[in-house]
Amino acid sequence: MKILLLFPPHWVPAMPHLALPTLTAYLRAHGVAVIQRDLNVEFFDALLTRAALNDTVERLRERLRFVSGPAAQPLRAALADGPRLVAQVEGAKAVFRSPAFFDGKASLSAFITLAQSLDLASLAFAPAELGLTTFRPPVPADSSRALLHVVSDPQLNVFLEFFRQRVLPDIVREQPDIVGISIPTLDQMIAGMTLGHLIKQAGLPCHVTIGGPHVSMLREQLPKVPALFRLFDSAVVFDGETALLRLAEALDSGGDLAKVPNLIYRAQHDADIIRSTPVRVEPHPNLLPDFDGLPLERYLVPTPVLPMLSAHGCYHGKCGFCNVGYGGPGTFSQLDADLVVEHMLALHHKYGARHLFFADEAITPRNLKVMSARLIEEGAPVHWCGCVRFDAGLTRELLERMAQGGCRMLLFGLETAAARTIQRMVKGTKLPEMSRILRDSAAAGIWNHTFFFFGFPGETMEEAQETVNFVYAHQDAIHSASPGAFILERYSPVACAPQKYGVTVHEDPDRDLAIYFDYDVASGLDESMADNLASRLIDVLPKKQFGQYYIHDSFRLLYAGDLCEKEQPFPLWLA
Repeated sequence: MKILLLFPPHWVPAMPHLALPTLTAYLRAHGVAVIQRDLNVEFFDALLTRAALNDTVERLRERLRFVSGPAAQPLRAALADGPRLVAQVEGAKAVFRSPAFFDGKASLSAFITLAQSLDLASLAFAPAELGLTTFRPPVPADSSRALLHVVSDPQLNVFLEFFRQRVLPDIVREQPDIVGISIPTLDQMIAGMTLGHLIKQAGLPCHVTIGGPHVSMLREQLPKVPALFRLFDSAVVFDGETALLRLAEALDSGGDLAKVPNLIYRAQHDADIIRSTPVRVEPHPNLLPDFDGLPLERYLVPTPVLPMLSAHGCYHGKCGFCNVGYGGPGTFSQLDADLVVEHMLALHHKYGARHLFFADEAITPRNLKVMSARLIEEGAPVHWCGCVRFDAGLTRELLERMAQGGCRMLLFGLETAAARTIQRMVKGTKLPEMSRILRDSAAAGIWNHTFFFFGFPGETMEEAQETVNFVYAHQDAIHSASPGAFILERYSPVACAPQKYGVTVHEDPDRDLAIYFDYDVASGLDESMADNLASRLIDVLPKKQFGQYYIHDSFRLLYAGDLCEKEQPFPLWLA
């Protein structure tokens, strides 16, 4: 039995996603042959080349023959600048993969070249937009009708030709029994469905299954759209390790798929019926993620940054805006802190990774305490970062020990600094504690990144201003931030009980695969006002000298680590 795991493209990669290495470790530990491919890094590495950009220029030149008036101006501008980008793009990638990344001026120039090259490539597939941190699809990716069309449309689908030429022949050659396509985000739906379409169109005998957080959030919608099952055979929801192993065993023995946990699939003799096995959350194995087979040297970083976990789920798990667990049974489990450190050291020694990114919802103070002590004993061989709550357990002493143990950045879910909104969110944080932790963390030499947003249902303009005031009052302790607007997401407490929060949800029948919804509020800021507030705040922010370091979590971690080693102060977000 051979399984091929694929991770579809979405935006320019700075580190691998944890999904494939986690599944690979579990399956290989059970004797299953696994090939894992990060098509995200493969796609952008191929796109950002002289040859690919030159092909894009020729395609735009051909298009210009049939366009006139104002619509021709962007094409003419792109063609005028195209030769420069063709000449510079591979050098720009080389800068990001070398120590020159830390030379602010050199990497800023490279960053601009890469961003402009993506703009050029996007123009050939307008209205699609490929970016360093975003992908804007040409059609709604949450519409099954649009998906079924775009998977075969060469004019709109930026991934189609790459998959047809670079991926499908490899699948034919490898002859896997199962192709697993991981779809963690909405941005990856078009690419993921395109992969399934090409495999089915080619008539390959492999079983195609999709999975990932985004698929888990669509577990009630997928059975309502039988036509989608022309693109894949089954969908794994929630945790995929045990389900994939049981699926492999069932297919290998010709057994009944009904015995595979967490699986949605089409009944063999009834094309219109989709059957799903009882959904249950499987326990997670405590295995070291297996990155073998992934091209770590091709990510746009000068040294590998690898993701890992110290826990599954969130130990708070009550925030009104958050759909942690994707509507499944609420569970939280954390790895033993000593095992976490063993994993950190193993990733460092095996892959040469000096930078580790914890993908946890929030690392617990208890684990942080033990981890820091162990890492200090080991000589703090790695730089690391992760998300934490404003927890009273983050004492000044612990933060200092964390910094000594290699912690270089913490990501805080600030969300709001208005006391009433904190209570309505069930956030469980306290303003005096938030203030102390930010300042103690900064004093310890840790880069503080904060997330906050406007427009939680019922929040007033005055309460939004309280958050802005808090951020400005702590500008000496905040090094970067991600402001935004409230998003109503499927399975969040607000989406599950809208009346409780004074919300009216608007569902669009054409967006039958939606996980984000438009809404009205009974009081407070509406969607538009919240969006405008976030945009206005971003517009008035001071310009960053080297803005390229702020676009990825991985880049910020590398930047913070480099400044720390050089004993240089961290720049402040509002300075």
